[in-house]
Amino acid sequence: MSNNDVLRTLRYTFYYHDHKMAEIFNLGGKSVFAEEVNHWLKKEDEPEFAKLQDKDLAAFLNGLIILKRGPKDDSTPVAEKTLDNNAILRKLKIALDMKDEDMLEVFGLRGFKLSKHELSAFFRKPSQAQYRECKDQILRNFLQGLQLKFRPTA
Repeated sequence: MSNNDVLRTLRYTFYYHDHKMAEIFNLGGKSVFAEEVNHWLKKEDEPEFAKLQDKDLAAFLNGLIILKRGPKDDSTPVAEKTLDNNAILRKLKIALDMKDEDMLEVFGLRGFKLSKHELSAFFRKPSQAQYRECKDQILRNFLQGLQLKFRPTA
């Protein structure tokens, strides 16, 4: 999944408009205008499309954490330079204050079966033997499950 796909899906799921999206980016330490957000939300074949970098998506997800849970302290979190599906899943878990059972319920809304042990493997350090890479299909099912949970009429 591309970073732009993740951003589009989250925007749709939570009913955010471009100005709200810019506000979330600003909370995460990335100063942007609504017009720039609009370019990231375009489809790849549209002329004004702009590719969303890992660092920018990390700033958005950090801003989402601050929006949903409040600031951790007086400092703004530093956005990671690289982001993988495991980190995206972890940041969404934190932002939405989800426990493993909540996440499994979201996967279940899509009819995607996952055990608690399989889920915990996504949050382990890559050096651990039980670590498992979060593939695009898993992240996509989670994001679509979030849509069913937070935007059920869609």
